[in-house]
Amino acid sequence: MAKSKFYVVWEGRQPGVYKTWADCQAQTNGFPQAKFKAYESEAEAKAAFTSGWKKAFSAAAKTAAGSSGSGAKTSGRASASAAGRPKAEANLDSLSVDVGCSGNPGIVEYKGVDTRTGEVIFEHPPISKGTNNMGEFLAIVHALAFLKKKGSNMTIYSDSVTALSWVRNKRVASNLPRDASTQEIWALVDRAEAWLRQNSYSNPILKWDTKAWGEIKADYGRK
Repeated sequence: MAKSKFYVVWEGRQPGVYKTWADCQAQTNGFPQAKFKAYESEAEAKAAFTSGWKKAFSAAAKTAAGSSGSGAKTSGRASASAAGRPKAEANLDSLSVDVGCSGNPGIVEYKGVDTRTGEVIFEHPPISKGTNNMGEFLAIVHALAFLKKKGSNMTIYSDSVTALSWVRNKRVASNLPRDASTQEIWALVDRAEAWLRQNSYSNPILKWDTKAWGEIKADYGRK
C-alpha cells in the first residue's frame, strides 16, 4: 500500500494542508501561479505551510543542487518537488466525461465512465446539432446531477478547459445560433444552467492532464 502524502497549498483557491492529491488539485488546477508541494508527514507539511513557499522552495532547490553536485541520482519525485509540483497522478476513483462529435458544429453525443475501469456509467444519445464544448458542458453537469443523486462527492474529470469555465460561471458562452436546427441542444443547455443555479455540490471538477496521462478514459477515439 502506497504511503500517504500531505500537500501544502500556499497559493491557490483555499491555502492549507490537504491529505489527497485530488484535494490539492481542486485548489490549484487552473489557478494562476499556484504554489504547492508534497510532504511525507503532516507535521512536516504544517511546518512548511507556516514558514511559507519561498523558504520551502529555496530549501528544495538547494537539496536538489547538492545531490546533483555530489553525483547522486535525483529521483523524478525530488525533481518535481523542487519545482513546487508533486508528480501528477490521476485520481482513478473518479468519473471521466467526454464528447463524440461528427463535425463542429455537428452531431454531438457524450458519456461518463469509471476512470479506473472504463465502464460506461451514463451516456446521452446523439444530439442533432451542437458544438464540442457544449457537449462537454452537458456531460459535466450530467455527471454532477448523477453523483448528487448518489450522494457522492466523487471527482469529475473533463479535458475541456472551456466547458470547465462554463460550469464555474454557470453559463454557456457559445456563439452557436439559436434556431430550429439547434433547438435540442440549447434546450438541454438551458436546463443544465438552471440545475447549476439551483443546486450545490462538493465534487472537485478537474482538468484531465492529457499530456501526462494520455487520452481521457471516456474518449470516443475519433481524433
